[in-house]
Amino acid sequence: MSDGILVIGTRRYSSWSLRGWLAVRLAGLDVREQVIPLADNGETAAIRTISPNGKVPYLEHCGVAVWESLAICEYCAEQAAGLWPADPRQRAYARSISAEMHAGFRALRQAMPMNTGRENTPLVAGTTQDIDAEISRIDGIWTEARLDFGAGGPFLFGATFGMADVMFAPIVSRFLSYGISPSPESQAYMTAVRAHPLVDEWYQKAAQEPKEWRQARFEDIA
Repeated sequence: MSDGILVIGTRRYSSWSLRGWLAVRLAGLDVREQVIPLADNGETAAIRTISPNGKVPYLEHCGVAVWESLAICEYCAEQAAGLWPADPRQRAYARSISAEMHAGFRALRQAMPMNTGRENTPLVAGTTQDIDAEISRIDGIWTEARLDFGAGGPFLFGATFGMADVMFAPIVSRFLSYGISPSPESQAYMTAVRAHPLVDEWYQKAAQEPKEWRQARFEDIA
């Protein structure tokens, strides 16, 4: 008998679901997973009957309901030690960049939706000034974190794949899908994130989803 449920959307496309799922798995929560295919019109009625905000991910654990990816990350970090850095300065930086990710980078996210089935295929029309500025900012975040805090391993804060990495994992996926090549430091980070066993498991499960779940609005981006 599990301790609850994690509701997620189509793995191929749902970047926010990936964040919630990674947080839950890192914390070792014993919850069953329910995957609800995202509707092609962006309005998935089945999710609205479960989640208070009508979006995924949605977590119920031991009678506690949590929604919004960043809130799920914080809840999971309360259940398992070490998912935020122990050092106060590092932890403050990790939380700040995670919140920035949660609230920002709209131009990039809209132009380059997550699609785990797309590999190194740039936009035909190229990027815009706004997108380039957001790519540069993300590259700067990753580079600064790696140089200041990441000496002990391949992730933003060293050897531990933690909550800041969880928040940026879908951006890594987007960069790989759309052929974005940031600085060498960031490219090494992207390689490490993609190779992480949980990220790879997500990709494998995404590849096993029914083809009927695929949507032209995500697949036909030139």
